[in-house]
Amino acid sequence: MAKRFYEHVGVKAQEGDYVVVLDERVLKTPGKQPLTFDKQFRAALVAKEWQAQKDEIKPETMPCTRLMNVACELTPTRRPELVSGFRSYCRTDLLCYRTAAPRDLARRQDENWQPVLDWAAKNHGFKLAVTTGLNAIAQPETSLNAASTYADSQSNAQLTLLVHFMASLGSSVLALALMEGHLDAEHAFTHSRLDEMFQNERWGEDEEAMLSRQNLRTEIITLSALIKE
Repeated sequence: MAKRFYEHVGVKAQEGDYVVVLDERVLKTPGKQPLTFDKQFRAALVAKEWQAQKDEIKPETMPCTRLMNVACELTPTRRPELVSGFRSYCRTDLLCYRTAAPRDLARRQDENWQPVLDWAAKNHGFKLAVTTGLNAIAQPETSLNAASTYADSQSNAQLTLLVHFMASLGSSVLALALMEGHLDAEHAFTHSRLDEMFQNERWGEDEEAMLSRQNLRTEIITLSALIKE
């Protein structure tokens, strides 16, 4: 583990972007290129993580840094793949697959998930079909095209966040709702774990599973600060 090698952390403008400086040395990505930010507040969040390091640098305590490294170094060359992945998630989105029984869970899914789907359809053209069956259902091409257009319109930082939240929440629609401020991070997370929490209420929760869930919740809340100032 690397020792802390700097005293002061700051943010400065550089060629239309922003960078983090460690004792006036520009912070770089793992690939040794300058870590640049399109927004000052994002650079400030990363700078805060570096300032919080003690004697040793612990990457696992710097989720904003890790994700912004991806946005700077990997996303620019992987945009088509990421946009396609977002579109594919819409085909089998978590919110579209409901249970018929038990009725308590079915009602909870309908009450929590359907309003988000309705919002996505009305505001972003993501009109997705819902089923209680086990087989995959076809989604409208117009909706899938809307998903592709939305993802492709995002900056590298925003696209990185969108795809990360999609994977963490297991839902493209919940990721969209979080990115657009329709749901905050806490509600997006609880919506994504609806089935799991229902089962935990009935049968109890394994301690290891609970810790894993808490860690994921904390990470999503922390990273949501990167969405908008």
